[in-house]
Amino acid sequence: MSLSVLLAAAPSPEPVGSLGEAAEQAGNAAGWVEENWSTWLSTGLRILLIVAVAITLRYLIRRALTNLIDRMNRSAQAVEGTALGGLLVNAERRRQRSEAIGSVLRSVASFLIMGTAALMILGAFKINLAPLLASAGVAGVALGFGARNLVTDFLSGVFMILEDQYGVGDTIDAGVASGEVIEVGLRVTKLRGDNGEIWYVRNGEVKRIGNLSQGWSTAGVDVTVRPTEDLEQVRKAITAAAESMTKEEPWSERLWGPVEVLGLDAVLLDSMTVRVTAKTMPGKSVGVERELRWRIKQALDDAGIRMIGVVPLQQDESAADPTAGVAAPSAYASATSPQSMATTPIPPTSLNKH
Repeated sequence: MSLSVLLAAAPSPEPVGSLGEAAEQAGNAAGWVEENWSTWLSTGLRILLIVAVAITLRYLIRRALTNLIDRMNRSAQAVEGTALGGLLVNAERRRQRSEAIGSVLRSVASFLIMGTAALMILGAFKINLAPLLASAGVAGVALGFGARNLVTDFLSGVFMILEDQYGVGDTIDAGVASGEVIEVGLRVTKLRGDNGEIWYVRNGEVKRIGNLSQGWSTAGVDVTVRPTEDLEQVRKAITAAAESMTKEEPWSERLWGPVEVLGLDAVLLDSMTVRVTAKTMPGKSVGVERELRWRIKQALDDAGIRMIGVVPLQQDESAADPTAGVAAPSAYASATSPQSMATTPIPPTSLNKH
């Protein structure tokens, strides 16, 4: 056999260098794990502790807020139907207001707790939070400029609910629309108009609010009679009608004060007006005015006193200027004027026959 064939058939020696490198790498990895396992363990335990504390704290705070809202609603339902409950806002309005406030508080609490926990977890991983906070600040400013209308609506709704400017069941004049409030939200308030239409009003668009259902309302009635009527008889008739009204249901509850005859509001040649007012329950002034007119009309008819309306003054045709229909003088009216002479036809010439 040749030497080349023997060398090819002989087993090749194993690479001693590759085995040594693998053993060295395995030893380094084991040493690195042995050196850092305590750090990993402490970091993992820290993250678990942060998550557990955040979840527990969030649950406790949200539950405390929910219990507080439920207690407020139960106290409102307890006084509903009593004399004290009539002076307070209705239960539905209190419920929606408390639910809205509770929702805002729960959202704010969750955002603060979970946001703080996320930053603490990133800090546990030795991540530099300065660039992240700077980027978040820039993004927040850009979002604020881009969605400023949404932010304005939200903030206006929060302050409106906290200040209790209006609630469900109130009749308000918001400038852009008016009607009865049927739903209050953080961004949009829903109103029902006089004709049944529903208005969706953004809270940020409301510049001024006139609440017609808070405190008390005033019912005013003008009684116009002839100037020859006896004022004392008119006063007695109106007072009798008002006293009978205050003793009957449901007007005894809707009237929050006596019906007052303020006196003469206007005196004209053909009429005089007596002003009558009364303090009523909020939002009930229109109904009280209609019933009061009805009863006053009946009382005056029974007393033989006539009510009259204000007749609009008519212009006297005889007082018109008589020269208004006369045309302006014309130059053709004079026979000697140059214009008349120029338009006079030329008489034909006569021919003499010889």
